[in-house]
Amino acid sequence: MRTTFLKRNPFWLALSLVLMLVSAIVSSAVQTNLGSVAVKDMRWETPSGQRISALLFTPDGATADAPAPAIVVSHGWWNNREMQSANYVELARRGYVVVSIDMYGHGNSSPLRNDQLQLGGTGMYDVVKLVADLPYVNPDQVGVSGHSNGARAANFSVALDNEADEPLIDAVFLVDNDPVYRDDEGGYTDIYGTRDVGVSAAQYDEFFFRSYSPEGAALTPPREYISTPNAQSFLNFGIDPAEGEQREAGEFYSQSGADRIIYTPAESHPWGTISQTTVASQIEFWEQVFPAPNAMDAGAQVWQIKETATAIGLIGFGIFLVAFPRALLRTRAFAGLQLTEPPRVAATNRTGLLWFWGGLAVSALFSGWSYVWLSQQSFMAGIAFNAVPTIFTQGAVFFIATWAAINGIAGLIIMTVFYLAFGKKNGVDLRAGGVLPGWRKLLQGIGLGAVVVAAAFGIVFVLDYFFKTDFRFWVVAVKAFEADKLWIALLYIPFFLVYFMANSVAINCFNRFTLRGREWLNTLVLALANAIAPIVLVIAQYATFFISGETIPGFGGIFSIWLFPVIVILSVSAVISRKIYRETGNPYIGGFINAAVVTLISVSNTLTVTY
Repeated sequence: MRTTFLKRNPFWLALSLVLMLVSAIVSSAVQTNLGSVAVKDMRWETPSGQRISALLFTPDGATADAPAPAIVVSHGWWNNREMQSANYVELARRGYVVVSIDMYGHGNSSPLRNDQLQLGGTGMYDVVKLVADLPYVNPDQVGVSGHSNGARAANFSVALDNEADEPLIDAVFLVDNDPVYRDDEGGYTDIYGTRDVGVSAAQYDEFFFRSYSPEGAALTPPREYISTPNAQSFLNFGIDPAEGEQREAGEFYSQSGADRIIYTPAESHPWGTISQTTVASQIEFWEQVFPAPNAMDAGAQVWQIKETATAIGLIGFGIFLVAFPRALLRTRAFAGLQLTEPPRVAATNRTGLLWFWGGLAVSALFSGWSYVWLSQQSFMAGIAFNAVPTIFTQGAVFFIATWAAINGIAGLIIMTVFYLAFGKKNGVDLRAGGVLPGWRKLLQGIGLGAVVVAAAFGIVFVLDYFFKTDFRFWVVAVKAFEADKLWIALLYIPFFLVYFMANSVAINCFNRFTLRGREWLNTLVLALANAIAPIVLVIAQYATFFISGETIPGFGGIFSIWLFPVIVILSVSAVISRKIYRETGNPYIGGFINAAVVTLISVSNTLTVTY
C-alpha cells in the first residue's frame, strides 16, 4: 500500500522543477533589466598572475560613443560575487557598468596565499585595471565599492592606485568597514585625496567602527561612531578632528572638488548586503559623484524581486531533495529500498516521553555549550582564521564541520545510553528500525543519495549556464562551483557525515512517534530541536548587542553570524531525512544527502587559503 505522498510524488517533483526554472527566469529578467543589461561570466588571468572570476553587467546605453561610469563591487570575507546582487542589479539598471568580483580565495577565483592578502587589492585593483580600459567605460569615472573585507579590498586598491603612474580610481564607497584614518606614524591622514568617498557604518556592526584605548579596549560602541575622532577626521578630510568642525551623518561635505559622507543605518554587519536602506545610500552616493545615465529615485529598487525568486528556487531545490529520491524508488536500480508502507511509529508512554524530552534538552544544551567552547579555543582560532598551515584550506568550514562532528558523536553516545537503559527493554529493534539495515541496503542507499545530489547540483549548473543565477536567500546559497571544490569537499564530508548520519538515526529510529496523535508535530519538534541551540545563541548575542552596544564578551561576532545559515540547514535537514525515511526505513539515505549537500554548499561559499 503506497503512501499518499508517494502517490502524489510526481506533482511534488514537477513542482520542484517548476520552482527552480521560474526562479532562474525571474532572476535573469531582473538582473538583465528585462534584456537591456548584458551579463557575462568572466574568468581571466590578472596582472598579479592569479585567475579571477567576475560578473560583468553592461547596460545597452554604454557604448564607445557614450562611455558610462563603471563600478567594481566586492563581497566580504567567506562569501562570493553573488552577495553583491542588490547592488549590481540596482546600479546596472541605472546605466552604470558594474563588475562584481570573486576576491582571490573566494568563489571561482584562484585560492589566496596566506602571505598575499593584499595581492592586487585582493583582486579588486587588478579588475579596476581591466575595467578602465573597456571602450564603453568612461576612464574618468571608475569607482570601487565593497562590503566588509570587500571594503578593505577597496582600501588596499586605493593604496595601490596612489602608487600608480596614472591613478584609475575616482570614487570609493565602503560598506561596513572603516576607512583609513591614520598614517604609519599614527597621525591623522587622508589617503583618498581628491577621490569622492562614502561610508555606510552600521550602528550594530560586530567588527568595525569602534575607538580603542592604547591597550586595545573598546572605548565607544559602533552606534556612537559618528561622534568619534575617527569619523570626524574622515569627514574633515584627514585633519586632526580637534581642528575641524563637528560634522553630521547623512550629509555630503566637499573640499577641493571631493565629497565625503557617512551613513549610519541601524542594522548589523551582515544585514548590509540585503538592506534596502544601505542599497539606497549606495545609489545616492554614486548619483552624487557619477550622475547615473538612467537616473531613478534611490528608493525605486527591484532587487528584492530577484531575492524572492532565488529564495523560491532554494525552496524548489529542497523539495527536489525529497521528491527525486522517492521517484528513483520506482526504478529497477533502487526499487529494493522502497517500503510498501511507512515504518511502524513507536508507541510512547510517560517514561519514554521523559527520555525523549530529556534527550532533546541534553542535546540542545551540549550543542550550544560546545559551539561557544569551540569558538574560544586558540588552536581552533588558528585553523578557522587560516593563521596556521594545515591541510584544511577552508578554516571557517573546518570550524563548523568540527562542531558538527562533535555533536554527532555526542548524539551517538546519547542514543547508546537510551538504548541500553530503556529502549532495549521496551521493544526498540535496531534492525527493524533501520539502525542496522545490512550492508547491501546501506550501500544501495548511499548510491541513491549520490545520484540525488549529483542530479540536484546538475540542475544548478544548467540554470547557471543559461541564466547566470543561483538559488539563495541572504546567507544561504546553492551555487555552481569549480571542480577544485569537489576535492576540497572530500576533506570535510567525513565530519558532516558523522553528524547528519547520527542525526538522521536519532530523528527517525529513536525519536519517531506521534505527538497528540500527529507525526508531523513530532517532525516539527525535532526540526526545532535541531536548530534551537543556534537560535538561542543568536538571540542572546543580538539582544546583548542592542541593549549594551557590544556583543557578548568572549563570543566573537563572526561566530553568531556563521549560525544564520546553520539555523536554516539544521531545521530543513530534519524534515528531509524524515520524509525519505518514511518511504525507505533507511535513515542513512537522508543522512548522506544532507551531509553531501551541506558540504558542497559550505565549500563553495567561503574562503580558500593555501600556504
